[in-house]
Amino acid sequence: MVIRTLAYTTLWGTFLVSLSMMTTTASAEEASLRAVSQLHMGTMVRIVADEQDAEKFQKATEAAFQRIREIEQICSDYRNDSEVLILSAKSPTSGPVSVSDDLWYVLAEAQRINHLSDGAFDVTVGPLTKEWRRFRRRNQLDEARIEAVRAAIGAKHLQLHPETQAVSLAVPNMRIDLGGIAKGYAIDAALKVLSEHGITRALVDAGGDVGVSGAPRGEPGWKVGIAGLNPKAPPILITHITHSAVATSGDAYQFLEHQGKRYSHILDPRTGYGVAHRGTVTVFAEDATQADAWASALSVLGPSQAAKVLADQGKVATWMEVLVEEEPTTWTSPNLGSWLHQHHADEPQPAP
Repeated sequence: MVIRTLAYTTLWGTFLVSLSMMTTTASAEEASLRAVSQLHMGTMVRIVADEQDAEKFQKATEAAFQRIREIEQICSDYRNDSEVLILSAKSPTSGPVSVSDDLWYVLAEAQRINHLSDGAFDVTVGPLTKEWRRFRRRNQLDEARIEAVRAAIGAKHLQLHPETQAVSLAVPNMRIDLGGIAKGYAIDAALKVLSEHGITRALVDAGGDVGVSGAPRGEPGWKVGIAGLNPKAPPILITHITHSAVATSGDAYQFLEHQGKRYSHILDPRTGYGVAHRGTVTVFAEDATQADAWASALSVLGPSQAAKVLADQGKVATWMEVLVEEEPTTWTSPNLGSWLHQHHADEPQPAP
C-alpha cells in the first residue's frame, strides 16, 4: 500500500487523474493526511483521509476498495459476467428478474434522473455505446447501424417492480450501460465504508468524480477547482466543499469527426448521436451518484435546456462552458453560489 500526504485535490477537467496523483509537501496541519490509490472501473481511484492512525487507515481503505470491487462486478459494462450484463443478455425477459440491492438502487436512481432530465440521461443507451466505440476505433460513422440499434433503446423499456425488487426488459437486444452513474455510486459506497470504520474526514476521487465527507482539520473543506474548455488554463473557480460531491464531464479528447461535423463520445439517447456542441460541465450535488449522472445529462442538454430541467433541482448546481459559434460561453445555475455556501464549512476545523 502506498501512503503519501496530500493537501487537496484539484478538479481540473479531463486532467483530474494526472493532477490528483501529484503530491505536495505536508505542513504541520497536513501531517495526518494519508492517501492510497488503486485501479478500478477503468480509472485510478484515490482515497485521501485525515487520519493519524496508519493501521486504521489501511484497514478502512482496504474495505472501501473491496466495496468498490463488488460494485464494479455488479455494474461493469466490460465484464461479461457482471450482474448488469447478465441481466441485459436476458432481454426481452419473460418476467421480472430479481436483482441485488446495489443494482436496484442504481437502476432506480437512473430512472429517476431520466425522468427529471427529460430523457437526457438513459442507461438503456448501451447498444449505442457499443456502436460508437467501434465508430471511434475505425474513425467512421455508420448511420444505418445507429438506426438499427435504436429500437432497443428507451427508458420505457426498462421496467422496475419495487414490490419484488425486480426488473423487466421489454424489448430484444437491450444493453444496460451504467457508465454514467456507477462510478459515482461506488464513491458514495466507499465513503460509507470509511465512515463505518471511523474515518469521517475523507475524499474519494475516481478519475473525474469526487466525493467528500468532513473537512480535514485546519481546513474549511476539501479544495476543488473548476477548469474551462482549455484544461491547461488556470482554474476558473476554486472553492472548498464538505459532505457532498462534484463531477466533470467533457469531450476534449474523445470525439469523432464525420462529414465536417464533430460528435462527442457523450451520446444523446434521444437522437442516437454524439453531442455536437463542444463543452465541459461540472456538477455539484449531495452525493456522487447524482453528480455523476447529472454531469452526463447536462452535457447532453447544454445551457439552453439545462435551465429548464434544473429549475426544481435545488440540491444540484452546475457550471458549464460550451462553444457557441466557436466562442466560449459560460452558464451557471442560479443556485451555484448558495449551494457552495451551504457546503462550505463556516469555520476551518481545528488543526491537530
